[in-house]
Amino acid sequence: MSSFRKRRDRGQHGARGTPDNTFVTSWNARSTSRASRRRNTGSAKTSRYPTESRPAWPGPQQARWSGTRPGSSPRSGAAQPRRSRGERIRRLTLALFIIFVALPALLFVLVYWSAEIPDPASVQTNQIATILAADGATVIAKVVPPEGNRTPVPLSDVPQPVRDAVIAAEDRNFYGNPGYSATGFLRAARDNLLGREDAGGGSTITQQYVKNAFLGSERTLTRKMRELVIAAKMARQWSKDDILAAYLNTIYYGRGAYGIAAAAKSYFGKPVPQLTVGEGAMLAALIRTPSILDPETHLPDLQARWRYVLDAMVEMGKLSPADRDATTFPQVVPITEVADDNVAHGPEGLIRTKVVRELRASGISERELDTGALQITTTIDAKAQQAALGAVHDRLDGQPPELRAAVVSIDPRSGAVRAYFGGYDGTGYDYAQAPLQTGSAFKVFAVIAALQQNIPLSRVIDSSPVTDRGTKITNVDGESCGRCTMAEALKRSLNTSFYRLTMSMFDGPKAIADAAHQAGIPKQIPGVAGETLTENGEHPLNGIVLGQYLVRPIDMASAYATIAASGVYHEPYFVQRVVTGDGRVLLDRGEGQIGEQLPQGQQRIPKPVAENTIQAMMPIAAYSNGHQLAGGRPSAAKTGTTQLGDSDRNKDAWMVGFTPSLSTAVWIGTEHSQPIRTARGGDIYGSGMPSDIWKQTMDGTLDGAPIEQFPAPAPVAGQAGLPKQPSGSGPYDILNPPPPQQREPVVIIPPTTAPPKEVEIFPGLSIPVPG
Repeated sequence: MSSFRKRRDRGQHGARGTPDNTFVTSWNARSTSRASRRRNTGSAKTSRYPTESRPAWPGPQQARWSGTRPGSSPRSGAAQPRRSRGERIRRLTLALFIIFVALPALLFVLVYWSAEIPDPASVQTNQIATILAADGATVIAKVVPPEGNRTPVPLSDVPQPVRDAVIAAEDRNFYGNPGYSATGFLRAARDNLLGREDAGGGSTITQQYVKNAFLGSERTLTRKMRELVIAAKMARQWSKDDILAAYLNTIYYGRGAYGIAAAAKSYFGKPVPQLTVGEGAMLAALIRTPSILDPETHLPDLQARWRYVLDAMVEMGKLSPADRDATTFPQVVPITEVADDNVAHGPEGLIRTKVVRELRASGISERELDTGALQITTTIDAKAQQAALGAVHDRLDGQPPELRAAVVSIDPRSGAVRAYFGGYDGTGYDYAQAPLQTGSAFKVFAVIAALQQNIPLSRVIDSSPVTDRGTKITNVDGESCGRCTMAEALKRSLNTSFYRLTMSMFDGPKAIADAAHQAGIPKQIPGVAGETLTENGEHPLNGIVLGQYLVRPIDMASAYATIAASGVYHEPYFVQRVVTGDGRVLLDRGEGQIGEQLPQGQQRIPKPVAENTIQAMMPIAAYSNGHQLAGGRPSAAKTGTTQLGDSDRNKDAWMVGFTPSLSTAVWIGTEHSQPIRTARGGDIYGSGMPSDIWKQTMDGTLDGAPIEQFPAPAPVAGQAGLPKQPSGSGPYDILNPPPPQQREPVVIIPPTTAPPKEVEIFPGLSIPVPG
């Protein structure tokens, strides 16, 4: 070591309190010594501090010149730049170490110890929920989770060549790696830092399973880090066979097939144990990009990938070259023949929608629905459903294609929906849920309101035309009973009589609306703004008695069911019982059959009022073109028809009626409020096609069931049951109705003068229009 370095070392580490300016002194001394040695080569050792180079104690100017100041550190002067760059390098190295080594290692440890890896047997996979009829055997529809049905298949059922093909395609070192690929993670980190959209890739089979089962497909470095850590922990806790089995049962193969069982069915129409080498290689080839390798759309690309998989199997020693050459590309099932279990294309699809909504409303979670392999027993009676579908098909077959229908049957004693038809398109519009004008079918609620105000069925009402503040109310074809009882006016569906009845009651429109709400017409319809049975949220108008306001078919069936149950309301429901695949009961309303009392209802309408209303309705089915039920079975019903604007055509036709055990509402109309006509061009009325469907549905459902009688009513305002008719009005004969006639629609009485012209704004409601 040179004398300069020795002097500097001693200056830096000298005694405490010694002025530390040795650096400058040593530099001067070194310069002098060199000059002296050049002059006196071989001479004696030079003086330590030659007189001419020995500096004075530096003052302020000297300190600034030399880069020092009294008491300053020797890290100054000419050496400062070199030591600053070194310090920066050391600090940068430390920072990079912390960012790329220490911090990831810490995160790895934290995630590793916090990650909970479930037992392989406890992992839930998506499974189909099956919707059954009330008999617990008839399949109505299936609910497939958004990511498809995953039927677990034991690894022992997967042929070894199929397993080898998947490993060759996705992770050749599967049985030897620690569950993750460090190089793959580094590539993902690089891509993420560079902002590449396809950041990721290089995942092992274990990592792919972790992503699909636990993390989702978000492409971020954080998700990739968690994937790697959980995969590492899983590889230590699960056997490789368990991981491979879980992977095969969850991976997506395209065509909506999740898991190898669904894939084998979708592509080859066979169970997994029957898969061949070629078929297994094709399924393995699909895994990486299933959406763009379907054999019907990208066959050359799929075949190239298929050959790659087979070659990889040969390289791994899992397939001999001879067998490789003998393997041919498999025959694939056409995609048009692949059934989509998640879509019930027929009428049952609308039942499926109602069932799923009811399950969610009852507290059954989305996860339970997707993974529970639920067996959902509904209230739908297979016999009743078939009767309704058959009736609609028979009556609409050969009719104009624009005609639509809705049929809803409800058990009055429980609220259970026994039959449901809202249209043929299982994913389309549900007409059983459509708000529609009901026409004269709403007059029943006027009877209830009148009885609650102690107006008996025997009240005699004038049926001649009536004008109310410029609005003329008329009957079809000038129909009139003169003066007849309220019961007779209901049978004949006389608009004028019921309009007068509404005006005679205390707050008649509001009383009718209240009676309808009591029976089961909701005050709010989902998806429809405002309150039902009101005039834009205000007091209803007198036209309410003629069915002016919008009501759904399912609500009409429910409200009439309340009347059938002597005024006891039961909320309609579809789901009877829900059991998971492992036998846990999530919901159970009891084992109810048609007509069996189950849930406790609410007595919303006084019993005598409801039962007297039934008596007034009993003659109507027979009176309406002879639609009394088979075998003399008693029924109570009401028809309804609404008119299309100011035209003389009809747009809605109804028949709603019940027995003690079944209430059914039928509607016929169109999607866009067109005139409803038969194939021969005749107008459709409630007493026509809707009554045909109603009778066929009721007869088919109740065939073989005991004939039940309605209860004898207690008197209301001194009158119990059907009153005697006033003299001259004709007999009130239920068993021998008059000849069939079309009734319901209201026509306009021609004006006696020219202007003002009358425009009918609703059946039976006409207003003068200035000429």
